[in-house]
Amino acid sequence: MQNIKGKVVAITGASSGMGKVIALKLAKNGAKVVLGARRTEQLQQIVEEIKSKGGYAACTQIDVKNKSDLVRLVNTAVEEYGKLDVIVNNAGVSQLSRIDELDVDGWEEMIDINLKGVLYGMAAAIPVFKQQQSGHIVNIISTSGIKIVPMQGVYAGTKNAVRTIAEVFRQESDGTIRITGISPGVVKTNFAENIKNKEMKTIIKDNMENLAISPDAIANAVIYAISQPADVEVGDIVIRPSKQN
Repeated sequence: MQNIKGKVVAITGASSGMGKVIALKLAKNGAKVVLGARRTEQLQQIVEEIKSKGGYAACTQIDVKNKSDLVRLVNTAVEEYGKLDVIVNNAGVSQLSRIDELDVDGWEEMIDINLKGVLYGMAAAIPVFKQQQSGHIVNIISTSGIKIVPMQGVYAGTKNAVRTIAEVFRQESDGTIRITGISPGVVKTNFAENIKNKEMKTIIKDNMENLAISPDAIANAVIYAISQPADVEVGDIVIRPSKQN
């Protein structure tokens, strides 16, 4: 935990769910957090909550589909706190359906947010990390893709693309920039709300009721990964409910 204190961490998708809990928990442990999401009001409330408890927080409105927004998030961290130690690429979306239903708009949304959004986050942070000769990328991925199941084809595809890119980056890195993938299973969030397919929305909500674990578990994994000494890289962490298949 001592290694967390004073670290500057930028987080995407930070206005609710896992992103919000990651931000609150990091701030509680002494990190300086910079929050990005589309919903400004929620971001500002979280910043105020952190500051009211003596923590450090800033925020900026971003949409991870826009690469310039990710640059602004990184620049906000550097301007506010003089550096960036970690970027947590947390923003994600799910549209679950059969491939032959041809939800092309849903496919594009998942590719733009889950895959390109992560790449844009990496592209914004890496130049700063190279200049500093240190940095840490944390990608929040999913257990989807580890186990291949119907209705999750394109969603799992975006998540497995992130896994592949991260592993290549790890091999290309000289160790000054570390990369960690955290794959949550069913977690208590508002994740189901954006799913258009009514059948899948019901299934996911039922899973939330019966299976889901607290987002605290994911926040703890982020803390574990980024609190390691500089010569230790935590690669992949899978966190699922013990009852999840």
